[in-house]
Amino acid sequence: MIRRQSNEESLKQVIEQLLDTYKLRDKLNHVKLLRSWETMMGEAIAKRTEKIFLKDDVLTIYLSSAPLKEELNYGKEKIKKLLNKELEGEFIKDVVIR
Repeated sequence: MIRRQSNEESLKQVIEQLLDTYKLRDKLNHVKLLRSWETMMGEAIAKRTEKIFLKDDVLTIYLSSAPLKEELNYGKEKIKKLLNKELEGEFIKDVVIR
């Protein structure tokens, strides 16, 4: 009797493959960032955030407060590490604050 090789994969593996195949990972990460931005960065920063978007591994943050822009520029590495931890991977390579 010949045994068939199993084609079983975990659901997580299949979803990961779909995200990569259809290039949906950036969109999914963007939605995750938008949903968790206030809880991760705090209410004060969230209120002064005009727009955030992730494109080609670069997170761009638009703020309405010049002093806050200056302060966050010093903490870009910390922001990158915090957000990558939330996204469960190294998806953000650079942070641009405008």
